[in-house]
Parts: sequence; C-alpha cells; structure tokens
Amino acid sequence: MSLEKKTKIALDETRLLILGGQILLGFQFHSVFQEQFKTLSEPAKLTDLVAMLLMVMAIALICTPSVYHRLVEEGRLSDRFLDLVSKITTVALLPLALSLGLDVFIVMEVLAGTGAAVFAGALFTGLALWFWYGLEFIRREHRSMKRSHDTHPVEPDLSTRIDQMLTEARVIIPGAQALLGFQLTIVLTKVFSELPGSAKTVHALALGCIALAVMLLMTPAAYHRLVYGGEDNQDMVRTGTRLITSATVPLALGLSADVYVTATQIAGSSAVGVFAAALALAALVGLWHIYPLVARRNLAQRVTPSPSALRT
Repeated sequence: MSLEKKTKIALDETRLLILGGQILLGFQFHSVFQEQFKTLSEPAKLTDLVAMLLMVMAIALICTPSVYHRLVEEGRLSDRFLDLVSKITTVALLPLALSLGLDVFIVMEVLAGTGAAVFAGALFTGLALWFWYGLEFIRREHRSMKRSHDTHPVEPDLSTRIDQMLTEARVIIPGAQALLGFQLTIVLTKVFSELPGSAKTVHALALGCIALAVMLLMTPAAYHRLVYGGEDNQDMVRTGTRLITSATVPLALGLSADVYVTATQIAGSSAVGVFAAALALAALVGLWHIYPLVARRNLAQRVTPSPSALRT
C-alpha cells in the first residue's frame, strides 16, 4: 500500500475516534448544568470531573497527529508520521475507554443505584479495553511493526496535500463544535444563572475563543471554494495550514477556560477549577504546540549538517 493511501487511512481513523469522543465530552460538560446533577452522590460528581479531564486528554492526543503533520511534516508523507499516529492512537484509547466507563457509571447510578453503576461502569470499561486493546493484541501478526525512518519523506502532489489538509481540519473541528454547542445552550439554564459573575465572565471569554476556533477551522473550506473554485493551488495549502494551526490556540484556551467553569461548579471550589484548567491547558499546549515545535527543531537539526561536518 502506498504512503499516500496509508496516510489517508490514518487520518480517517483519527476522525472516527474524535467523532466518538465529542459525544462523551458534550455529555460531561452538559450534565453539570442539569437540574438533576445536584442530586448525584459526591463520588458520582467527582467521577464526572475525572471523566471530563480524561476526555480532554484523549481529544488532545487524537488531534495531535493533525497538528504535527502540519507543523513538522509540512504535509509530507513519511513512515515516521504513520508510526506517530499508531503510537498516539494506542495511548489515546486508554483515557477514552476509562472516560466511557465513568460516564456509564454516572448514568447507571441515577437509573439503578450505586451497586449496578459500579458493575456497569466496570463492564463497559472492560469491554472497551477488550475491543480496543485485547482483540488487537491477539490478532496482531507476530512480526516486526517497525518501519525505517531513514528514508526521505515523500512530497505528495498538490491535490493530495489539499485533501489531507482539509481532512486534518475535519479531525479537529468536532471537538470545537461539541464545546460550542455546550457553551451556547447552558447560558439558558437555571444553574448557569446561579453562577458567580467571575465564572460567567470566564465562560464568555471561552465562548469567544471557541467561536473563533470554529471560524478558523471552517475558513479553509470556504477559502478553497470561493477563491479557487475548488481547484488546486499552492496558496491554498499555505493558507489552510496557517488557519488550522492558528485555530488550535483559541481552542486550547477556550476548552481550558470551560474546564475551569465546569470543575468549579462540580467541586464548589475555584481552586479545584484552576487546578483542573491548568492540567487541561498543559496537556493541550504541550501536545499541540510545544511537542510539534520541539520535534520540528530536532528534525531540522538532523537534516541540516553542522558547520564542522560541512568543513570535513
């Protein structure tokens, strides 16, 4: 199978993961502002906070390959990128499975009590781990999965570069859409009206950040259609790359800000909210900005010979 085909499949697989993750993320944020949330036990409330942080980590991981491909690989095809997608997917499925099980626990506690909730949460966590790890471990062929990173990256044609860039925008935008929907609807709830003014201000800032991120992520499609009529153009790749990578900045800030609002509401403590938001921001900025930039610098140092090597 060609590198181009493998890369497309890898990006499509991350899209599938993010589409599942956005549903859980939406539930975790929305549930806190429902009238019945206050009737949950304290362990169930804490469970929602933990599940939310796990899902933020999962989404941060799932979106990382798209940002990495833009900033580090610059749209090129390489076995190195495919290995990165495989490794990150392997890690991201764990918080995704745990978050799913915790959400089942919360719902089942309301429906059937704590005992049934513990059983159902453990059952669905176990099933997720089996289907996402156990089944693959058993069926995986006993052969080396390592690829050589010594081969030079392949420069795809312009049409492929544009297609991959638009796919990467589609990978990132579902999480932003889920959060934007939450931000718009909770303003009309009674629970939100009871929040302190500071929390409402933070939410308003978060809403602005996420709205900006969604606009930036949607712009490549509009730009491609209105400026070039859907035709291939190198400017489309440059502009789209800048828009997508720029969108991750307000997305990280807006998501972290609403983690603060939600965590504060769950725990009744702004200190807990600040701590949770700091964890979320560290994960998002670390995976979407610091890690790709460090990897890009290291890659440039490996590719560019040192002055001493040039003299010899």
